Amino acid sequence: MQHQALNSIGMSQPPIRVLVIDENHVRAAILVDGLNAAGIVDVTVLEGSANLLKRIVTANPDVVIIDLENPSRDVLEQMFQVSRVVSRPVAMFVDQSETATIEAAVDAGVSAYVVDGLKKERVKAIVDMAISRFNAFSRLRDELDAAKSELADRKIIERAKGILMKHRGMSEPEAYAALRKTAMNENRRLAEIAESVVTASKLFG
Repeated sequence: MQHQALNSIGMSQPPIRVLVIDENHVRAAILVDGLNAAGIVDVTVLEGSANLLKRIVTANPDVVIIDLENPSRDVLEQMFQVSRVVSRPVAMFVDQSETATIEAAVDAGVSAYVVDGLKKERVKAIVDMAISRFNAFSRLRDELDAAKSELADRKIIERAKGILMKHRGMSEPEAYAALRKTAMNENRRLAEIAESVVTASKLFG
């Protein structure tokens, strides 16, 4: 359930959807007013933090804002589950906090963690920051995943070449050429052909 990178408030098309989670009506109203003033009118407010994952998935927002007086371990654990399943920028407003709690919130996937800073005028800037940090983290994660995938592909190709060299008496260039030719003929990735060779060697070797 991945979202593509978002632009800052007022720049995205179509307009972004924001989910506000807050038990306090007054505080929720401040957030909604700040969002409306920034041009965000598609805002949903949920009371309480129970069953966060299910409710966020149902609402399907682009950005999540959570406003709490003091985040509990249970809330942070739910946020960790949310960050693993639902990839969204998250801004959390709290009245007071400790360093350990802030670190736990960051580990849980919170993009912007604001202590004692709930003001209508600050909402837009903070949500923009959450989106920016989320996008930056997503790019780094994608680059890391791509690097891991490339490394895994190289390893499986090396194993397949070794198998062909051992059982077919091929040189390394010949083994690679055979894998590449098969991949081209079957219109498949080289790593997929290599995986097939390795799997076959386990079955028949």
